[in-house]
Amino acid sequence: MVEKCGQGVRMSDIAAAAGVSRQAVYLHFDSRAKLLIATTHYGDQVRGLDTRLGHWHAASSGLEKLNAYIEFWGNYIPEIYGIARALLAARETDEAAAIAWDERMAAVRGGCSATVAALQHDGMLAPEWACDQATDLFWTLLSIRNWEQLTQECGWSTTQYVHAMQTLLRKTLVRIPGS
Repeated sequence: MVEKCGQGVRMSDIAAAAGVSRQAVYLHFDSRAKLLIATTHYGDQVRGLDTRLGHWHAASSGLEKLNAYIEFWGNYIPEIYGIARALLAARETDEAAAIAWDERMAAVRGGCSATVAALQHDGMLAPEWACDQATDLFWTLLSIRNWEQLTQECGWSTTQYVHAMQTLLRKTLVRIPGS
C-alpha cells in the first residue's frame, strides 16, 4: 500500500493488510477519509505532537510564538513527509485523501493564525499586514511543498530551513521598533 502512495487502496486492501475483515474496518471507519484522518492523528500521537507544541503554547509573546511554531513545524515535517507525500499525490484523484490533507493543513493554518493573532495582540504585527493576509503568507511559506523544494531539491538542512524561515518571517511580519 505504501508503494501506491495511498492511491487506489481500498478498504478491503487495508483490512487484508491488518488481518481483519473489511466489515471490521467499516465498524470503526465508515469512510476512507475518516481512516486516513485517524491514521494522521495516530501518527501525531505516536510522535508526541501535544508535547512538541508545548513550547509554542507556553510562549509569552507573539514573537516567541512565531519562532517556536516555525521551529516545531520545520522539525516535524521530516517526520511526516512520507504520509504528506502520499496524501499530496493521492488528493488530486482521491476525495478521501483530499479531505484528510485539508484537515491536516487546516490544523497548521490554525497554528499560523493563532501566532499572527498573538503578534497583533502584542502590537508587533507589521502595520502593512492584516491578520488574515499575514496568516495566508505564514501558512504558505511553511507549506510542505516549500519545505520540500528547499530541503530535497536545494539540499538545505532542517536547521537551515528553520533558521531561514524564522528570519524571513520575523523580517516580514514583525513591526520594526520605532515604526
